[in-house]
Amino acid sequence: MDSLFNGNCRTMNSGLLIKNGRVIDPANGVDKKCDVLIVDEKIAEIGEKTQDPRLKTQDCKVIDAVGKLVVPGLIDIHVHFREPGDEEEETIASGSEAAVAAGFTSVVCMPNTNPVIENETDVEYIHRKGRQRRKTHVYTMGAITKGLQGVELAEMGFMADAGAIGFTDDGRGVQDPAVMLRALKYAAMFDVVVAQHCQDDGFAGNGVMNSGYYSTILGLPGLDPLAEEAMLWRDIQLIKKIRPGRIRYHAQHISTAGAIDLIRAAKEDSLPITCEVTPHHLLLTEECCAEYDTNYKVNPPLRTEKDIEALKRAIADGLVDALATDHAPHLQSEKELEFLAAPFGIASLECALGLYVKALIKPGVLGWPGLISLMTERPAKIIGVDKGTLGVGKQADVTIIDPNAEYEIDVSTFRSKSRNCPYHGWKVKGKVEKTIVGGEIRYEQ
Repeated sequence: MDSLFNGNCRTMNSGLLIKNGRVIDPANGVDKKCDVLIVDEKIAEIGEKTQDPRLKTQDCKVIDAVGKLVVPGLIDIHVHFREPGDEEEETIASGSEAAVAAGFTSVVCMPNTNPVIENETDVEYIHRKGRQRRKTHVYTMGAITKGLQGVELAEMGFMADAGAIGFTDDGRGVQDPAVMLRALKYAAMFDVVVAQHCQDDGFAGNGVMNSGYYSTILGLPGLDPLAEEAMLWRDIQLIKKIRPGRIRYHAQHISTAGAIDLIRAAKEDSLPITCEVTPHHLLLTEECCAEYDTNYKVNPPLRTEKDIEALKRAIADGLVDALATDHAPHLQSEKELEFLAAPFGIASLECALGLYVKALIKPGVLGWPGLISLMTERPAKIIGVDKGTLGVGKQADVTIIDPNAEYEIDVSTFRSKSRNCPYHGWKVKGKVEKTIVGGEIRYEQ
């Protein structure tokens, strides 16, 4: 699928030469010090002392990336930009600003807005607003069911034709297995992904944090890990029932060791399943809720050290297909409510890279090539877009990272409208220096 970011971009008559950087392009097996030449919004050449006869020296802007990483533009396949309906929390404009500052050249908005993204007009609205802002490529998923009620399928065909890159009732799991089976079969007709918020409400109840010791001593309703695992197991059985076919199933924000076991077995059985993991499920545990700080209230809830270890092991083993932020901005007034009443969600888009470095590179779970793969080529494959690579002829979406830059997370500097972030004051390493979208610098530090 082509990029939806093309409407008003000016055509470049000059070029952009990024010199002396460590170029990491996992899709093409590249990890070396070399130059990247961009001409007319596309990657023209990668190599040492790169030149192009179409360019005059004075027409070519040069970026010296010595000591920096030059990678495909980062992709986040799970964000909430709250528009339409809750523009006081976030808009496509403010979310796009936050995205490019974080190095993301492509993002995928979730449809659980107000009103829900459930028809072709809604899809076209999101994409038009993204093009108008001219920061990052803005894609959207459509709802699986009307009103996210889990009863009647939304207009999936029309939304796919309008450019929806997948379907999800994120925030809710599709409870009726017959409805989910129809959704999987229908989406397969259009070769788009179905993403599931794996949560069986029968097990979840009114839980607000992980069910266990801490929920008991804090007097808060627990959300049993079995809620995630039961729905994932059920969906795997549905996938087995309709195999073979063009079905593509994606498990969102996996958080438990049991879910990882199910994913591992499904992949060993060659089922068409992918999954994602968030930074908070790699760095925070249920114990963080001990002070009733609602910045730690998220769904799925923060789990245990055992679960974190399982997630990291799965990442190291290649079982996890994408790292996604689940950026979920909320008003301060909402997060100041008591724990039971406050909304779920963490705003973490702008500090995501540093958090992943802290969670995965610093402890040696992954090196930079592995991390970049999970933030570029692999999420691009999940949503079926021609992104996540620096291949010659591809659209020039590039992120330049200073891997040694240390900084302190300061929520007051966020471009996002919301500040519901538990990482304020954390010291992290790895900072985005420039973000290039379609050959044009859209952010520089």
